[in-house]
Amino acid sequence: MLNIEQTTKSKLSVLDLSPIAEGSNAGQSFKHTLELAQHAEKLGYHRYWLAEHHGMPGIASAATSILIGHVASGTTSIRVGAGGIMLPNHSPLVIAEQFGTLESLFPNRIDLGVGRAPGSDQLTARALRRNLDSDAEAFPQDVMELLDYFSAEPKRPVKAVPGTGLEIPVWILGSSLFGAQLAAALGLPFAFASHFAPAYMLQAIEIYRETFRPSQYLEQPYLMLGFNVFAADTEEEATFLASSMQQAFVNLRSGNPTRLPPPVFDLWNQLGGAERAILNQVLSCSAIGDGEKVLSEILAFIARTGADELMITSQIFNHQARLKSYEITANAYQNILAG
Repeated sequence: MLNIEQTTKSKLSVLDLSPIAEGSNAGQSFKHTLELAQHAEKLGYHRYWLAEHHGMPGIASAATSILIGHVASGTTSIRVGAGGIMLPNHSPLVIAEQFGTLESLFPNRIDLGVGRAPGSDQLTARALRRNLDSDAEAFPQDVMELLDYFSAEPKRPVKAVPGTGLEIPVWILGSSLFGAQLAAALGLPFAFASHFAPAYMLQAIEIYRETFRPSQYLEQPYLMLGFNVFAADTEEEATFLASSMQQAFVNLRSGNPTRLPPPVFDLWNQLGGAERAILNQVLSCSAIGDGEKVLSEILAFIARTGADELMITSQIFNHQARLKSYEITANAYQNILAG
């Protein structure tokens, strides 16, 4: 039996990769991103995050800080941030200055989630001028340096201007146990990428909660989990819409990343056994169906994990269908107590 009162305390937010669909371009993706953010704000979603990826033909959010500014300038109240910035790609000072600028422009609305993956393949990572032998290992030190730049009394002689003294929430992102351990040790909120890498989710949750140390940033653990949602008027339509993301993921895992392909009917029966196994594993944290089914699966997921917040991502080819998916999800979630 689900504890409705407990599960509906969890917040719903949006993760947008600013997908580039087949036949479209980055400019159109940015227009759709802003429209989705404005839509999410009206629907009551708590925050809107964008993610850093490089060299991916189907993802337009490479210049993440710029796109965050675009979204924040076109909205008024929803929190906007990075889910995340891949910190090994950057100098912590540069990120502190970028997000200090964003926070100065849009006070009390900016989040900064950081991860240690490159967000790209190794060739692209080298083009970003990364030192692949040491940067990932330096991630904890980079996070500490970043936090110091935001503090009111930095220990380092170099100051982030703007940045110093600004209360910008810093999150640790992860898809393994490392991020959970680091977030717990530093007393920071933790976001786990269960929407595409759920294998270590339950173990990471346990480690984060059991080893969390209260800090000046957070008194108790705060957990966000990624979750895929494809909502439509019927389960058949939702299954059809989900096929775009499923095709894109199979292409990515096969070493052939593509733009977001159009949906196809009966995709499952067109896939081989290995492809089905990939999708069953990596997309296990998903809900596909009408409003009632999606709501039931969201509540069951929250009950199983105790997530404080779900970061909903919906990689849907048709923009209007994507807007509707988020609308169906928000309405179902918000109306549950009245129903």
